Amino acid sequence: MFVAHDEAQARAAADAHYGHAGETLVQDEDVLDTWFSSGLWPFSTLGWPEKTQELARYYPGDVLVTGFDIIFFWVARMMMQGIHFMDGVPFRTVYIHGLVRDERGQKMSKSKGNIIDPLELIDRFGADALRFTICALTGPGRDVKLGASRVQDHRSFVTKLWNAARFCEMNGIAPDASFDPTGATRPLTRWILDATNTAVTEATAALEAYRFDEYAAACYRFTWNTFCDWFLEFAKPALGEGETAAAAEVRATAAYVLGVLLRLLHPAIPFVTEELWDRFGYGAPYSLIRAAWPAPRPLRGVDAARAELDWVVRLISEVRSVRSEMNVPPSATMPVLLRDATPETLARAARWNDTIRRLARATDVQALNGDMPQGSAQAVLDEATVVLPLAGTIDVQAERARLTKERDKTRSEIEKVAKKLANADFVRRAPEEVVTENRDRLAAFQAEVARLEAALSWIS
Repeated sequence: MFVAHDEAQARAAADAHYGHAGETLVQDEDVLDTWFSSGLWPFSTLGWPEKTQELARYYPGDVLVTGFDIIFFWVARMMMQGIHFMDGVPFRTVYIHGLVRDERGQKMSKSKGNIIDPLELIDRFGADALRFTICALTGPGRDVKLGASRVQDHRSFVTKLWNAARFCEMNGIAPDASFDPTGATRPLTRWILDATNTAVTEATAALEAYRFDEYAAACYRFTWNTFCDWFLEFAKPALGEGETAAAAEVRATAAYVLGVLLRLLHPAIPFVTEELWDRFGYGAPYSLIRAAWPAPRPLRGVDAARAELDWVVRLISEVRSVRSEMNVPPSATMPVLLRDATPETLARAARWNDTIRRLARATDVQALNGDMPQGSAQAVLDEATVVLPLAGTIDVQAERARLTKERDKTRSEIEKVAKKLANADFVRRAPEEVVTENRDRLAAFQAEVARLEAALSWIS
């Protein structure tokens, strides 16, 4: 093969190579390089240069999604050739994403042996789990660090959604066409409907801004925490009441919220959401992809409901955190005492006494009017101090010593990593993934110290 600017130069190169003239030269008919021909893709695939119906309908496109590494090679060429041949740009928006790397941030290659086959991940964890993982890890300006453990974590989320739907089905929760969210009367239903509005607003704004990580985070928080961990737990007593008006409202609300969830999650989890949509009868089979995107609904009395239920959630969470950090056995129960609480707070605690006792493993929730019990853990919640009498349940002094030792050990680790990162020579010479790993370790150690400091403050 002889490469030259013209035929005369090519023949001169051939004569020099063979030592004589007269060799037959044939010009290569396929001379477009990969990126040049790829630049024709937006219109050449639609029948161009013929003026086809497809070309009229689909050119120009809307959004191009591509990696940052081929902006010059592909995106620029499509833009230039679209303007030249079609008298108009091929797309208006370009979404640039990072590359998929391994868990340590290294570029995947056969020589390193760190290639991840997506089909193998799908076989192990399901396509929905892989899609949601990529969505959750896709943030602007950063690559995706993908590994089997991350996909496995998000498979747990898909399983959580499936199990929540099964719980709803077992408790007679089904779509109610006559249900109007604006007519909700109970604090619990108004609270979850208000939280649903917030989730819809956050998820929609994130998608419109191409912040897929924020979209996934909003869906994750609302599904796992608000709907599954709190609302369904709060709803259990009402669901067990039978055919009462309260139970009917809770069931209808749960069905409505589940329907919103399935629509919100469908772009990232299409298979499981479609299956649940069909099974619950929200619409005709395979109709979820054509269902309207959810929109916030106006509600009455949400401020009071939000204040009340959020307080209950924070109280139970605080008690659970104290129990966990103090190594209180799960089987151990104790009263939850409220010191300096206002009458409004005490009335709120009384209304939700049974729920707090059940979810916080408490024998009772009541005001503390006397002296602080010896060996108690304390946490501040608004104007009140939450007191847990731990004497007789755990050795408070031993727990304080354990927490102090762990805190000091973690502080020592922080000093080591911080010293390494402060070394400009290390940051300059070390591989990028090693520097990133040390920064992640430093952040984790700092978070751990904050957690231990909080635990020590409870028993100080």
